[in-house]
Amino acid sequence: MRFAIIGAGMAGLSCADVLQAAGHIAALFDKGRGPGGRMSTRRMQTPLGEVCFDHGAQYFTARDPAFRNLTGAWHNAGIVAPWPIAAPDGWVGVPGMSAIISRMAHTHDVHWGQLVTAAEQCPAGWRLTHNGEKSGPFDAVIVAVPAEQAAPILSLRDFAMARSALLSRSQPCWTGMFVFDRPLGTLPPVMRERGNIAWAARNNAKPGRAGPEAWVVQASGPWSHDHLELAQDEIAALLLGELQKAAVCEIPEPIAAAAHRWRFALSSGTGTGAMWNPDLGLGVCGDWLLGPRIECAWMSGRMLGDAILRQVPGGQADSRITSVST
Repeated sequence: MRFAIIGAGMAGLSCADVLQAAGHIAALFDKGRGPGGRMSTRRMQTPLGEVCFDHGAQYFTARDPAFRNLTGAWHNAGIVAPWPIAAPDGWVGVPGMSAIISRMAHTHDVHWGQLVTAAEQCPAGWRLTHNGEKSGPFDAVIVAVPAEQAAPILSLRDFAMARSALLSRSQPCWTGMFVFDRPLGTLPPVMRERGNIAWAARNNAKPGRAGPEAWVVQASGPWSHDHLELAQDEIAALLLGELQKAAVCEIPEPIAAAAHRWRFALSSGTGTGAMWNPDLGLGVCGDWLLGPRIECAWMSGRMLGDAILRQVPGGQADSRITSVST
């Protein structure tokens, strides 16, 4: 079978792994310019050279047995490292969080920079419209993007799926990135829940990182919502002020600063796992269907792939994965 997967993040790639291992063909379409999504690594030019930031997901955990095994393989390959400062079972990508997505995408047919605006059924199968072009036909379509982006695609095809997406709401997050010419010695490497700061970390203190003093400051959901439409330079100044408050004493002016808005940062998680309509050949997966962790996105993609294989003659489903809605 030929599958089109909208979204080449953790969930979409995880589902593609399952389908490809069973001998099926998957083409992935992602609006991003390259691997990463919410696991992106941002590069910034500064007077002290290029600095890289994990400006989305800061770390991940591996508690599901299958995901722990995969994380172990990544560790052996040198693309992840433990980061116990964040959590006892915390891990980070090396040299950046995007290394994980890059590794997963390497074995798949991924079309980057392709914004899918329509998914339509025709007698020959599904066709996608992306960047003014059409691709297909495909036997099935998988939607692996945040709920708010999935809803318009699902609403014309499957009411139950669309309703789940409409009821799921993600919290936004403004992220500030700051580079300093000397260490901020008064601050611990990780801070949580400091006023309007939900998370702040010395990015260059993570395993596999180097370079000058670099900080990622992520605002709380309510603060981000209240300031959602402000300009990036305004947000950078405000978040620098929040970091100053957390530091108690004076901190130097940054030699470089930027801000990034994540409209759909933290999902609530519906607990469904994944959804599959075999009559339409339409599926949906993502962390918003399970929980707000990288591991949940991976599990959701696996759940959907397993549900699809149960419907395909001769398909070998993974008996360890059982939670899926059809």
